[in-house]
Amino acid sequence: MSAFELVGDEIALPKGAWAKTHRRSLRWRGRDILAFTQGLHRPYLYPVYTPAGFAVTTESPADHPHHNSVWAGADHVHAHVPAAAGRETYTYNFYVNETFQGRAPGRIRQAGAASSEEVGEDRLRTVRELNWIGPPEWAAEDGRVVLHERRSLEIRPGETAHVLDLTSELTTGEWEVSIGPTRHAYFNFRVAESMRVVCGGTLMDSEGRSGGRAISGAGARWVDYSGPVGGGHLAGFALMADPAWEEIGWLAADWGTVTLQPFLTNAQVIQPGERVAMRARFVVHDGDAETADLPALYEQFCRELE
Repeated sequence: MSAFELVGDEIALPKGAWAKTHRRSLRWRGRDILAFTQGLHRPYLYPVYTPAGFAVTTESPADHPHHNSVWAGADHVHAHVPAAAGRETYTYNFYVNETFQGRAPGRIRQAGAASSEEVGEDRLRTVRELNWIGPPEWAAEDGRVVLHERRSLEIRPGETAHVLDLTSELTTGEWEVSIGPTRHAYFNFRVAESMRVVCGGTLMDSEGRSGGRAISGAGARWVDYSGPVGGGHLAGFALMADPAWEEIGWLAADWGTVTLQPFLTNAQVIQPGERVAMRARFVVHDGDAETADLPALYEQFCRELE
């Protein structure tokens, strides 16, 4: 008998009406782990729970409504399209829900059904095929498909921490596409309001630095956000970078957001037919960073990617 269960939301709607978004909740041995949510602009994970059952992220905060719990995206995505004079560059925004610096928002939408399989004892892998679709424009009323993404998530629940390994594989169609340079890409999370540094939480990195100002920039292999979640309990959320990346940038904010930025100073170019894979590990834990033993989980991540 499977230890995992995926359950869709049951929403009563009038006959002929369809919801624009949807959510499927994942349970392990009867415990809520997380939910796969397809929002209007992008897919994301929300809610996300610790082993003790505390929710550690927020879905759409008032200050940044595009910060959807745990998500991936980029705001400088350039399609280099052949034209009569050679080629033209079309720039898209797959990060902010509204027009941002002159770029209208695109959508990241699931294409077809998702798949899931147990790949070991208490280990589940889910795979979704996604299209990055630009906004409606002249000669593309439904928006251009700028990128295709294969997003896989391997979930390993535990008693003190849940480990989530996310792989994003990007391909392009008939055009060259580049991402960045930008500080608004690629892997992101936004913690629950009570966990923020401004509310008594702790933001620290693998080098022992604390606070958003000290952590933001380059150098860390992982960043952890821990804080109060109610009833005197502490919980946290950590993000770990692929050890193969030579350049790693971070944006860490005392008001609740962490972004892992592989395209901070250099663009990633994707040629037609080429596949670019990016990996990161998320750790959802009870207690603080020391309780979760994040250095050991990072070393495990490194060994598994060798």
